[in-house]
Amino acid sequence: MTDPVRGVRRLVFASVLLLVPALAVAQESKSAGAAAELVTLLDSRKLDSIAAKVRGDEYVGALYFPGSQLLVVKARYSVPERMDEQLAKQNYRDAYIDLNSASVPASKVLVSDLGANGLYARRRENQFDTADLGGRSYTFDGDWGKAKLSEQEYMKAFQAVEAEYVRMLEALVAQLKKTS
Repeated sequence: MTDPVRGVRRLVFASVLLLVPALAVAQESKSAGAAAELVTLLDSRKLDSIAAKVRGDEYVGALYFPGSQLLVVKARYSVPERMDEQLAKQNYRDAYIDLNSASVPASKVLVSDLGANGLYARRRENQFDTADLGGRSYTFDGDWGKAKLSEQEYMKAFQAVEAEYVRMLEALVAQLKKTS
């Protein structure tokens, strides 16, 4: 084998090694469909918030800023009767505020979906998503080094947050479909 051919093969091999992790990170968002469905339902009903009971004393709420952001919080609430009353009266904004501020802190999950288009592991169009989960804050901008994480740890955290986010969105979509 000639040296130029060997050099080209090495270049192709190195390129593949560099591109495979980048392609894995660039995969389509698993939460994009659920976020789109929630946004469509909120828009069609002219709502800027929604909340739902998940189970027991655990609730989920969302605050929607059309075209720009979806804030979704899930947490246990120490006075479930009060939250149940908020839901019965469809005081969804108040329910969201209570969950975000007066929930059981260790149980709280907060996701900021910029673009209201699902979570992405990397910065997109100068936007990035954030989440607070298990007492830790994550910025999903693709810079795992800044977060003092390995790429594998970063992707594992992203996948855990996104899976939880999908469950949260599904609960909210179910609530909207139930109240229609």
